Amino acid sequence: MPRPKRITLVEVAPRDGLQAESRALPTATKVALIDRLADAGHTVIECTSFVSPAAVPQLADAEDLLRALKRRRGVRYPVLVPNEKGLERALSAGADEIAVFASASESYSRKNLNRPRDEVLAGYAPVVRRAKDAGKRVRGYLSMVIADPWDGPTPPDVVRECARKLLDMGCDEVSLGDTSGVGTPHEVASLLELLLGGSIPLATIAMHFHDTYGQALANANVAMSLGVTTFDTSTGGIGGSPFAKMAGGNLATEDLLYLCRGEGIETGVDLDAIVSTARWLSSELGHELPGHVSRAFPPSS
Repeated sequence: MPRPKRITLVEVAPRDGLQAESRALPTATKVALIDRLADAGHTVIECTSFVSPAAVPQLADAEDLLRALKRRRGVRYPVLVPNEKGLERALSAGADEIAVFASASESYSRKNLNRPRDEVLAGYAPVVRRAKDAGKRVRGYLSMVIADPWDGPTPPDVVRECARKLLDMGCDEVSLGDTSGVGTPHEVASLLELLLGGSIPLATIAMHFHDTYGQALANANVAMSLGVTTFDTSTGGIGGSPFAKMAGGNLATEDLLYLCRGEGIETGVDLDAIVSTARWLSSELGHELPGHVSRAFPPSS
């Protein structure tokens, strides 16, 4: 299969990235981050989460952030919602796109969402239906698609079944997450080939890689070679899961951009601008970020 000429990056630093940080940034700084990401050319920026502030205090200002955000034409700003209450909050704050979050593994579902996997998936049906009735685009996240730290390897047919449920209930796209970052290119290829064989179009699939074992970029590379064209990335490589402490940061936006520049794959996102943003974000957070390219580029870049 020929490699894509263009891919879409879903920038997740403002949500999945900042939720894993010990320092909660001021709302104005978060807005500045989102504006910088849009300036760099991002057209999809996941900006916050309407989960309980007690569970994720770093994103407790979700309503204030959405109301302060000056949205740009051609840029999508999805937000994560955990249930109907979260959806109500998001809609009241003016969200125009939402995401729901489930786990392909049983243990992570119980640790993260306090409910069994199948119960979580069933519970999202009315959330997705209401969002679609309101004219919103809906994304489904599916975590632990390669392996779970407590359950071990996740059976690929379970991943396929869960992805199919999310699509059937109305999700426009499903983002498959290697949440613990243990996956290798061979495992990613095997999973994607199974999905294709199960009649799940790759046009409805995004990939979300964590870099715990340094495999995120290699995994994205093999996914591209199989036809995936949407990838979740995080400027500076920040991120992780508050409920799976062993998870490393996300695939760094600048690292995937560097690979794409070398291969002539278009993204619409400016590498130099993202490197600059990663360095600015590092200063705001008070520590060095894990992304490789932003640390390797000359200081004048």
